[in-house]
Amino acid sequence: MIKATIVLAAGLAISLSAGALAADVAPGDVKVADNMIKASLTGMSGDAMKGADVFKSKKLGNCLACHANKAMAKELFHGNVGPALDGVAGRWSPDQLRAIVVDAKTIFDPDTVMPGFYTLNVGKFVAKKFQGKTILSAQQVEDVVAYLSTLK
Repeated sequence: MIKATIVLAAGLAISLSAGALAADVAPGDVKVADNMIKASLTGMSGDAMKGADVFKSKKLGNCLACHANKAMAKELFHGNVGPALDGVAGRWSPDQLRAIVVDAKTIFDPDTVMPGFYTLNVGKFVAKKFQGKTILSAQQVEDVVAYLSTLK
């Protein structure tokens, strides 16, 4: 019984240590350098399939509201406010795409219409229920970057 308890405790300690190593970078701690964010926000790779779901979800990324994307031709309501994202992976590296998704206003211009999806610097007129929250989670950002990286 004591041996099993020690093994269980050791396993729990290893599990907690691994979880601590993979903790998300907090929005206020994300560092953009040379228009890039070189490290994953979660310490893990993104999932392109999940990223596609976030990209087209009206309740999450809602990227199609502003950007056309031939890879999602069957989806409704492609916008033309932002550039078409066909071939975006040939124009931007994953590190650059991550910075754009995290905080486009830092990369492009403070007046760009594109929101920062993983920043708390979103302006003055934010509804109380959204204050102090990001639009996407760190993992959702990584998933969207993985998806955008497939658009060659």
